[in-house]
Amino acid sequence: MKKITPWLHDSTYVAPLSPACRMCAKGEKMVVLVTGVCSTKCFYCPLSFKKGGTDRIFADEWELDNERDTEKLVREAEYIEASGAGITGGDPLVVWQRVKTYITLLKKTFGESFHIHLYTSALKNADYLSDLVAAGLDEIRFHPLPHTWLNMDTSPIKKTIEHMMESSADVGIEIPVLPKKDKEIFSLISWADQQGLRWVNLNELEFSERNCNDFLSRGYRVKNTISAAVKGSQETAGKIIKMSQKENLKIGVHYCSVSFKDGVQLKNRIIRRAKHIATPYDVITKEGTLIKGVIYPSDRSLESLLSLLQKTNKIPSRLLHLDYEKERIEIAAWMLEKIGPQLTKQGYRCFIIEEYPTADRLEVERTPIPEL
Repeated sequence: MKKITPWLHDSTYVAPLSPACRMCAKGEKMVVLVTGVCSTKCFYCPLSFKKGGTDRIFADEWELDNERDTEKLVREAEYIEASGAGITGGDPLVVWQRVKTYITLLKKTFGESFHIHLYTSALKNADYLSDLVAAGLDEIRFHPLPHTWLNMDTSPIKKTIEHMMESSADVGIEIPVLPKKDKEIFSLISWADQQGLRWVNLNELEFSERNCNDFLSRGYRVKNTISAAVKGSQETAGKIIKMSQKENLKIGVHYCSVSFKDGVQLKNRIIRRAKHIATPYDVITKEGTLIKGVIYPSDRSLESLLSLLQKTNKIPSRLLHLDYEKERIEIAAWMLEKIGPQLTKQGYRCFIIEEYPTADRLEVERTPIPEL
């Protein structure tokens, strides 16, 4: 009987485990949302209103200006020292030619060992999967829709899966764990095992701004006050993994928790990025966030404020940055703690902030500097 392996943050698996999952756990996988457009209307889709249903492209949190803006794609991979990329959507096959271009570019830039997996419902443009494998796609994760889980032999993507089993790519299944659907999900896993698929990834179901109303109307609730995970999803996954072990299936089964994604994958990825993009005035926390000081001008221009800080306060230029995008001066936090009270007294707004080292620079906390 195969062993159930507890992993990080409630994630568990029965081997084999996709190499892509191991890379994700180390923060080594760049997430390429190649489009938010999809041919299905899954009620559980976690994409935000910003991304879902729109033809926008993101390399992690960095939005590309258009599909030809490949410089950002390469730079993001370099910033996190990526060993691979996960191509997702929407459904990537809606823009399969774009996907082929990106696969070709990433393989050419980082080498054949750069591992690329793709997630798709395969209901549109499935014939082009062979072109993507020829371009270097290493792994395909199919997403059968829930109404097919009990009888995959009638699924519209059955023939596509069988065809791709003859290719050089690893083939697996990836679905969300809908609570109390253990019978249906295990039926899908059993079918995949019979077909010789490598693994099934079970994602803990998660509330998002876009799927919230659909979830509530179906009676789903969050499992606790500090998580967006759906109550009952983890318990259902646990039953399924035990069933898979009991039946001694050859296929690997991996349960990926919401806390695993946030507390392991994301954390490790931003730590890797922080090391590359942090400036001399940034302090990197153990979580990978950056701490810095910021000053917002009152009646002065940014340029004159910068000059004031350099000449009057003798702040070295390497500890200052003029941020036009956010209309502020960035400064070493330890310097602002010294001069901030006097600046606040003069009418400037001064804060010590903590933000992510990601392209969107999401701010998580700010503390005002009081005047003397």
